[in-house]
Amino acid sequence: MIAYLCGEIQELGEDFLVLDVNGVGYEVRVTGRTCEALSGTKGPVKIYTYMQVKEDGISLFGFLTRDDLSVFRLLIGVNGIGPKGALGILTALSADDLRFAVACADAKAISRAPGIGMKTAQRVILDLKDRMKLSDTIETFADGAGEAAAPVSGAPGAARSEAIQALVALGYSNTDAVLAVKKAGDTAGMDTEAILKAALKQMAFM
Repeated sequence: MIAYLCGEIQELGEDFLVLDVNGVGYEVRVTGRTCEALSGTKGPVKIYTYMQVKEDGISLFGFLTRDDLSVFRLLIGVNGIGPKGALGILTALSADDLRFAVACADAKAISRAPGIGMKTAQRVILDLKDRMKLSDTIETFADGAGEAAAPVSGAPGAARSEAIQALVALGYSNTDAVLAVKKAGDTAGMDTEAILKAALKQMAFM
């Protein structure tokens, strides 16, 4: 088992990279997000890996963080989701976005991944809802988005929570509503209406 590789990028494609480790080139399959993050990178990089051994060969899948690797392992454990499908999901959604989508049962958000239909997205939610803790999701969005889980009138996050609820009432998904409010930036001191307007502007870029 190869836990991780450290080396310099020799080639970077849309869904793979070639990493030179002490003169040996390793081809590693990665997400589109990883390719984007590594574009233009110079010097050594560390890639956490998952090695798949099959009769017709060995494949390496790489991630920039242990968390992404952990979520990848969870995804390939879902019936019908192989490594390619898991990479597609983690290209369409970050690990944190996926956690929130699972917690909110937002199959629509997951089905945005290439090759993932609504039935498969619903299976992902069903299989992972008990393995992806809501508390972890809330902590991830603790800078504003996560407070929507338990709105309390007069609390610091009440206005953000009400703005998210308003967006959902307008027809946006829970995930998109939370992300829009999160992307609205520092909303301290803003009332619900102001946050809602700022979040609606962010929707145009999502």
